[in-house]
Formats: sequence, C-alpha cells, structure tokens
Amino acid sequence: MKGWALLGIAAAVLIGALLPLQALVNARLGALTQGALYASFVSFLVGTCLLGLVLLGTRTPFLPAVSVAALPAWIWVGGAIGAVFVFAATFLVPTLGAGAMICLVVLGQVVSSLVLDHFGVLGAARPADLVRVSGALLVIIGAALVVRPWQSG
Repeated sequence: MKGWALLGIAAAVLIGALLPLQALVNARLGALTQGALYASFVSFLVGTCLLGLVLLGTRTPFLPAVSVAALPAWIWVGGAIGAVFVFAATFLVPTLGAGAMICLVVLGQVVSSLVLDHFGVLGAARPADLVRVSGALLVIIGAALVVRPWQSG
C-alpha cells in the first residue's frame, strides 16, 4: 500500500474518532442553550466561518468557474444531508449515547455505501460481492453488540 493511501486511511480514522466528540460537544451546547436545532446551527456557522478563512488563506475563489445556475439542483443535497446528520446526532446522543449513535450511523453508511457502489450511483460500479456483504454483516453484528437493543435503559 502506498504512503498516500496509508495517510488517507489514518486521516479517515482520525476524522471518524472526532465525530463522537463533535456529537457530544453539540449535544452539550444544545443542553446549555436553546436545544439541538440551535446547537446544530452554531456548529454549521462555526464550520462555515472556518472554511471561509481557509478559502481566503488558500486564495481559492469563492465563486466556481461554472455558473451556479448551470449546476443540477440535486448537487446541493450534500449540505442538507450534513445538516440532517449534525442535527440528528446532536438530538440523539443524549438518548442513545455517543457509542450507539455512531455505531448506528456507521451501519447506515456501510449498507448504503454497498448499495450505492453496487449500482454505480455517481461513480463507477463496484459489485457487492460476498466478501463485502460479509463485512457489512459483521458491522451489523458489531452495532447490535454496542447498542444492545434487547436491553432496556
């Protein structure tokens, strides 16, 4: 495996490790203020300001080379999905706990990724073979062991 691939794997693991902390921080902000919606808004506002500073620092143009009106309408759904994730995580962490919430999110990501890859949605098709499906089944088992839906409270 090449160095850049290993660096990418390490970065993905680090980012994944930060997501439960983000959810916990946002949930605490919501508990100390006006709730999950407010905390989610603040989270996106801080992130937007930070990315704006990075754009300025890297001298990246704010406007794309192609006309925004020429882009397909569905291209904006990424931001909406991000907002739904941050709000849901902020709302659910106090009830489910960070571990269970993240495990369930990962489960949804793995299953959805296999389906999207299999059908080549927005990219090259990567068939859901027996090995990949077996990996997804292990994630299902892992999520069940962390969440333990058979136990109350």
